[in-house]
Amino acid sequence: MFSCRSFLLLLLNVCSLTAPSLALPFEQRGFWDFAMDGEVGDLMTVMMRDEEGSAVEELPPDVSSCPFGCHCQLNVVQCSDLSLTVVPKEIPRDTKLLDLQNNRITELKENDFKGLTNLYALSLVNNKISKVHPRTFAPLLHLKKLYFSHNLLTVVPKNLPPSLVELRIHDNRIKKVAEGTFSGLGSMNCIEMGGNPIQNSGFEPGAFKGLKLNYLRISESKLTGIPKDFPDSLHELHLDNNQIQAIELEDLSRYKHLYRLGLGFNHIRMIENGSLSYVPNLRELHLENNRLTRVPMGLPDMKYLQVVYLHSNNISRVDVNDFCPQRYGMKKSFYNGISLYGNLVNYWEVQPATFRCVGDRLAIQFGNYKK
Repeated sequence: MFSCRSFLLLLLNVCSLTAPSLALPFEQRGFWDFAMDGEVGDLMTVMMRDEEGSAVEELPPDVSSCPFGCHCQLNVVQCSDLSLTVVPKEIPRDTKLLDLQNNRITELKENDFKGLTNLYALSLVNNKISKVHPRTFAPLLHLKKLYFSHNLLTVVPKNLPPSLVELRIHDNRIKKVAEGTFSGLGSMNCIEMGGNPIQNSGFEPGAFKGLKLNYLRISESKLTGIPKDFPDSLHELHLDNNQIQAIELEDLSRYKHLYRLGLGFNHIRMIENGSLSYVPNLRELHLENNRLTRVPMGLPDMKYLQVVYLHSNNISRVDVNDFCPQRYGMKKSFYNGISLYGNLVNYWEVQPATFRCVGDRLAIQFGNYKK
């Protein structure tokens, strides 16, 4: 059983985690990837004394009601990697973090989490869950983080807790998101559901109605275009590794608040002129590994754009005004990253003035075309 000192070190590592990676989907490598937000202070207060020079206070684990084989300490119940086929009984009622990942659970029943009203985070990653009772999550009045990835779900579970802030449900078998699936989830901030075999037609109108999301990732799916019914509150939208073929004029008209847009590893050949004008606050644009033959039009008008990934396309020409406005002072933020390597164009064919609004020449990633 791990000590409180070990727990504190792990928790501090959690506190230092950065925002979700832009290039790769979220991957929970361990239970401690849970970010506790405001709860961190409460748990650290329990573990540490206020007096100067005091050590971490060792508290005995509550083994009286701990499920067999699990570790129970400081409101944390860790039952991972035990080959469990059902949710264990006798989980302490004061549990805040429950780790059930890497087991063989196939079904969640109505009373599996009965009495766990204080639960903050639940990990069910890497099980074999294909069935969830409609009232499974009813007792979880304060649940904020639900990690449900790498299971066998074909639909998003019904009646998710209204308190939920973060849902990770990627790498399942979801093909359809019905109207009202996320109704009543006004606190939801982040959804990651990539790695599901869902097509554009799989999103019914109103599927995301009522959500005020900041972050949405649907990568490694079967989308052929940018869906137009996602929440208009989005700051980050990641649709990389799909089958998107073009960005049409009004595809982005709903997403005026976007800061980051990930469209790498698609089949995009055409970006219609004017389509990027709908995202004036964009900071990062990822279009790497597509089939573009030219730099997208409209980049010089994007005052806050700082990062553009265009590597591994079929771009054969870069003009002097492709990235920067012609008038000085029009751009509010200089570029700190432009990638153009792996294209047909050679760096010596591009005029130096093309990158006049780049903060540092090292921010330009260029190279010869690799056959």
